Amino acid sequence: MNFKNKLLGYALAGIGLAGLATATGNMFPNIPKLAILIPSMIVTAIGVMIMIVTGGKGGPGKTKQVEKEVPIYKGKEIVGYRVEEN
Repeated sequence: MNFKNKLLGYALAGIGLAGLATATGNMFPNIPKLAILIPSMIVTAIGVMIMIVTGGKGGPGKTKQVEKEVPIYKGKEIVGYRVEEN
């Protein structure tokens, strides 16, 4: 399901960017530019938000931690952490 959501995010962002490019040109002289520009910005923002939420390489969705951090004590005080492999 993660792949489908990411693909949906890319598709929406692509459609939004295409709409932004269309709004800046003179392809449709009868349609006001804001009628294309505002929905395109919204669709692009939704697509980017979906991509961020579903995660990717180094994104917020990537939460797997291979190593475990273990505290280093000096007396009763934690002075640092070391990485311990599982």
